[in-house]
Amino acid sequence: MADSLFDIEGRLALVTGSSRGLGHALAKGLAERGARVVLHGRDADKLAEVARVMQAVTSGEIGYVAFDVTDAAAVKAGLDEVVAAHGLPDILVNNAGLQRRAPLAEFEAADWDAVIATNLSSAFYMASTLARRMSERGSGKIVNIGSVQSKLARETIAPYAASKGGVAMLTCGMAADLARYGIQVNCISPGYFQTDMNTQLWQDDEFNAWIEKRTPAARWGRIEELVGTLVYLCSDASSFVSGQNIFVDGGMTSVV
Repeated sequence: MADSLFDIEGRLALVTGSSRGLGHALAKGLAERGARVVLHGRDADKLAEVARVMQAVTSGEIGYVAFDVTDAAAVKAGLDEVVAAHGLPDILVNNAGLQRRAPLAEFEAADWDAVIATNLSSAFYMASTLARRMSERGSGKIVNIGSVQSKLARETIAPYAASKGGVAMLTCGMAADLARYGIQVNCISPGYFQTDMNTQLWQDDEFNAWIEKRTPAARWGRIEELVGTLVYLCSDASSFVSGQNIFVDGGMTSVV
C-alpha cells in the first residue's frame, strides 16, 4: 500500500526544456519509474535523438514535441499536438529556464525580457492552457521549477531572482485557483546543482569553495537528488499538497 502512494506508472508527463540538463534528468527520472514522457525543446532533431536514446533504456513510452514556450500561440498549438498524439498529460513540469548574468546597471532590457519570458511567462502559458483541460477531467499535477533564488538574491542575477520569485508566487496563485478542480500545483526550488546552466560557476574554484562553505551539506547537489521530490509531487502521495515551494538545497536557505 505504501509503495502505491508513489506509483506514477502509466501517467503521462510533459517536461519542458528536457532535451538536456536538469530537465532531461527529471524526465528520465519519471520515465524510469514507469511514466510515459513527452520531451520538449525547440530543436526537433535534437529531441528525436534524445528520445531515441532514452527509449532504449526505459520501458515507458517516450515522445517529444518542439515549440517555443515564450510564444503563447505556439504553446497552444504545441499542446494541441501533444494531446492529439499522446492524450492529455497527467503531469506538467515547467522546467524551461534561462540565465543571463550582468551587473544590474549594465543589464540590457532585451536580456531582462528574455529571462522573464522563459522562466516566468512560459510557466503561465503552459499551465493556464493545460489547466482548462485538466479542470474538465478533474485531476492533474503541475510542478514548477523554481530556485534558491526564489528566496535569496545574489549579485549579477537580479532578473533571474525576480523571475524565480515570480514562479514561487505564481505557484501559490495557481494552487488557489486550481485545487478545487483536483489539480495540485507545487514548486521545487533546487539549490546549486552541477548543470549546464551553471557550468561557469562549478568550474570556478573560488565559487566552489563558497558553495561548500555556504551550504550545510558542504557540496553541490546531484541532479538525481531532485527526482524523489518530483515523483512525490507527481504521485497520489501529495494529493492534499498544493501551493508549496520545496527547497532541495542541502540546507542553504535554512541558514545565514
